[in-house]
Amino acid sequence: MLSSPLNLPRWLEENSHLLKPPVNNYCVYNEHVTVMIVGGPNARSDYHINETAEWFYQYRGSMLLKVVEQDKTFRDIPIREGEMFLLPPNTPHNPVRFADTVGIVLEQPRPAESQDRLRWYCQNCGEVVYEASFHCTDLGTQIKEAVNDFKADDGKRKCKHCGELADIIPRNVVQP
Repeated sequence: MLSSPLNLPRWLEENSHLLKPPVNNYCVYNEHVTVMIVGGPNARSDYHINETAEWFYQYRGSMLLKVVEQDKTFRDIPIREGEMFLLPPNTPHNPVRFADTVGIVLEQPRPAESQDRLRWYCQNCGEVVYEASFHCTDLGTQIKEAVNDFKADDGKRKCKHCGELADIIPRNVVQP
């Protein structure tokens, strides 16, 4: 049986308490496509790498999508209220969300052999500091576990190239 349409403003009034750090998302559909409502603020320094595309729509406020291009250039993509953006597969990205903002993210189902990755870069030299990988079955809990594991382990946070301790909260982020 088909579900009823979701009234987003009403859902937010009744359920905004479910949008908690560090991931701040709530999965509203997860059968043929994953649909997540995501709130702010968040403060994560990892870059997520998904083998499938991700679609971002900013319902309220603005967000900043930090990405690493194929040529290893770091780039900030502002997504403002009412805007949408399609992120290509395998693009390292860090969605930075600010207070009182809400977005919607759509993801395709993961193939059985796919591996999601969380990657941390050195803010000093740009090298990869650490990477965790897993087959994603529950984005909210698995990302939270990996983020908390990284935060608690200075050995994982230390850059092997320059010795800098990687940030657990992004630096110099300004809301677009």
